[in-house]
Parts: sequence; structure tokens; C-alpha cells
Amino acid sequence: MTPIAQHIQEIRASLPTGVRMVAVSKFHPVEELMEAYEAGQRLFGESRQQELLAKIPQMPADTQWHFIGHLQTNKVRSLVGKVAMIESVDTERLLDLIDKESERAGVTTRVLMQVHVAREETKFGFYPEELEAYFAEHRFEQLRATHICGVMGMASNADDMERVARDFRDIAACYQRIKEIATDLRGFDVLSMGMSHDYPLAIEAGSNLVRIGTAIFGPREY
Repeated sequence: MTPIAQHIQEIRASLPTGVRMVAVSKFHPVEELMEAYEAGQRLFGESRQQELLAKIPQMPADTQWHFIGHLQTNKVRSLVGKVAMIESVDTERLLDLIDKESERAGVTTRVLMQVHVAREETKFGFYPEELEAYFAEHRFEQLRATHICGVMGMASNADDMERVARDFRDIAACYQRIKEIATDLRGFDVLSMGMSHDYPLAIEAGSNLVRIGTAIFGPREY
């Protein structure tokens, strides 16, 4: 068994029932992705449009791709129809453009709304109150070719694990409030949070989709 296969097996064994794993494969070569694939991993996450589009034809057809990075509006058209989910919708303008391009392409795009609770300015996303207002005003009903499946968020990049846990609880609380605000939402059931160094805390707070890179593939190869 390769180290990558062993890591996948160990992480899978640590995940509670109902929690799925995205293998974050950005900056890692296709050979390593294939090792993960042969170990049973089918869901991969990439954060750079160019790298993702280069890898898609090199991987088996049943590979599922999540786009997890900051998405520039001029890259939307190239991703629509190619990915199983865009996890990082961080503005209403981006959401509307994804919807427009999806309708044009005749596909439905599944997305997560990115919520911002971390203390760093470098993080993207909606503040919880902005996101809750969007759903309270039922603006999602204007979407024609986009299905909002839930929420994605990141904790502060900090060594203070209490703060990290608090961030995850805040993201989870926002997710729950949206479900209470917009009771007619259908298929709003994904809470994506947690990475290699903090995913147990994220799961404790309610995450059902974790994004694991370093713990599978080792440090990135730039």
C-alpha cells in the first residue's frame, strides 16, 4: 500500500458516518491523484481553474471535482459543466454569473455559499448577517440553473484551537439559521468546513464535508 493510500484509509476510518472527504489535490501531480483514486477516493478539490482544467482529462471519467478556491468572474464559463460543485461562492455577483452561465450551457450547477467568520482580511465570503439576509429575502428564488446546497467556511489561521473551534461553531450556527429562515429550501444539507490540521474540531461542530490535502498528499509541491 502506498503512503497516500494508507493516509486515505486512516482518515476515512476517523470520519463519522455521513461525513465525506474532498481530497485537496492542488499543486500535486496526477500520478499522486491516481494513487488516491486507486485507494477509492473519487472526490477531489482544486483551487486554480487552469490546473483543474488540465487535470480533468487525465483522470478517470467518474472522478468528481469540487472547485474550492477564490473564483474570478472571468473564469466561470470555463468551469460550468465541468465540476460537481463550486464550494466558494463569495459574492452575489459571482452567484448570478454562475447562474447565467449555467443556464446558457443547459446545466444545473451545485454551489456552496462561503461564509466569512475568520479574523483575516485575506479570507473571502459573506458575513453571516449578509448571508442570512440573502435567504430571509428569498433572493435565491431568482436562480434558474443553480442549486445552493449549503455553506462552506474556514476558521481563522491560528494556533489557538479554542478560537478555531469557535469559528466553526459560528459557521455552523449560520448554516442552521439559514435552514430556519428559509424553510422551503430543498437539498440545503452540506456544511463544508475543516482541513488537515483542524477537521476533527470541524466535525465536532457539525461539518459533513471536510477538505483534506496535506494529511493525504504531504506538503504541496509548488
